[in-house]
Amino acid sequence: MEFVKSADVVVIGGGIVGTAVLRELSKYDLKCVLLEKEPDIAIGTTKANSAILHAGFDAPTGSLKAITNVRGNALYHELQNELDLDIKWTGSLVAATTDEEMQTLQELLQRGKKNGVEGLQILSKEEVLEQEPNLTTVKGALWAPSAGVCWPFGAAIAFAQCAVQNGAEVIRDCKVLGFVKEDGKITGVETNKGTIAAKYVVNAAGVYADEIAKLAGDDTFTITPRKGEYILFDKTACSSLVYGVVFPTPTKKSKGILVCTTTHGNTFIGPNANEQDSKEDKAVTTAGMNEIIASAKKLIPNLPMGAAITEFAGLRAVSSTGDFVLGPSEKVEGLYNAAGMQSPGLTAAPAVGELIANEIARVSGAAKKADFKAALPKHKAFNHMTADEKAAKIAEDNLYGRVICRCETVTEGEIVEAINSPVGARTVDGVKRRTRAGMGRCQGGFCGPRVTQILARELNISVPEVLKERTDSNMFYEKYSADGGEE
Repeated sequence: MEFVKSADVVVIGGGIVGTAVLRELSKYDLKCVLLEKEPDIAIGTTKANSAILHAGFDAPTGSLKAITNVRGNALYHELQNELDLDIKWTGSLVAATTDEEMQTLQELLQRGKKNGVEGLQILSKEEVLEQEPNLTTVKGALWAPSAGVCWPFGAAIAFAQCAVQNGAEVIRDCKVLGFVKEDGKITGVETNKGTIAAKYVVNAAGVYADEIAKLAGDDTFTITPRKGEYILFDKTACSSLVYGVVFPTPTKKSKGILVCTTTHGNTFIGPNANEQDSKEDKAVTTAGMNEIIASAKKLIPNLPMGAAITEFAGLRAVSSTGDFVLGPSEKVEGLYNAAGMQSPGLTAAPAVGELIANEIARVSGAAKKADFKAALPKHKAFNHMTADEKAAKIAEDNLYGRVICRCETVTEGEIVEAINSPVGARTVDGVKRRTRAGMGRCQGGFCGPRVTQILARELNISVPEVLKERTDSNMFYEKYSADGGEE
């Protein structure tokens, strides 16, 4: 067998969990490689979720979800400054609108205390309205001060960049096709870019984690995609909606359709929860939109629907076990699963990374690096700079004086930086999620063509080769003349 590359650990999947695992592994004397089948990382569940850092009162006591949720929440509090993460610690409310739901809040309160969540309390209607004056239908709410919202894509990028600065490698457009095994133990990963030798493999492949496990010989769990649809509102709608995170009282199936802020000042409603067979179908539906609106109106009767700017959907990876699937495979030596990472998977990610990396380090005997670089350089968006800071930045590089995205005031300098940074943008949506170019009211109608041109220039490719997001998502084609030749 000829190997194109050799690694101690191969991580499969570039979402929030895979990148968190990679960062933790990079703390040890291990050669680590992350494989992502798409042109960019974090474009699956990580890019389309509620972005909430849960306090940890909802998951069943003693479950992997509960344990890693509480630990992950604490780690985000530590990592926020270290990795310059975009987080707002807003706290969260679980709103009750009936006497029966008020009783459910008491159950959540007791469960949260058993799970180790601090600061939980039941608020009266008057106390709720002091925080969220538009919640006129509530009777009371469970308050969890340790909860917050983050920018999930930004967190995944930060984890990946930190890992890369500590010697790890991220390979994109790299699809796993199979595994090489000797005496039942994994020794390599077959990909469309060749076979990579590996002593250990971490399966963090999201909704495809069961298929990756089966390729390796582990059929102990399955993943069912559960679609969640959302409606996003313009920043002007905040005063008519909420300032923090507001859940309805949960059901056995879902935490419910919520009304929630984002770190960027927008507000959204959603998601619903519908299981499906397809692992690719992320289309929004009329029925889904109606369901979300009707449910959100139970909390806020006067929704400002005229301020809605886009709709989207994401898929949660629901495991047949009812819990996260974490740790060494029961059937395949060298395989470690980090699967079934539905909510609170985002919150749990740093704790999952810690758990998996510690176990691989224990088994391999790898020592911690003495020179691990934990922090990333601080970054400040141009539109958050003072006038003096903007002038200094433009004097340093005049590309920062050219505004490409008017809605969000994103400059050409920021876009070029996003493309050329470690694990940099390779697609139009990759630029959008790193810089917010295209996330404003016009949704890229003005800046999209210019972003495409900048990508072509910086990546030294033609405009038709620029992708919107995923493989084969080309937006432009070569122009042909009347005689059939290219112009």
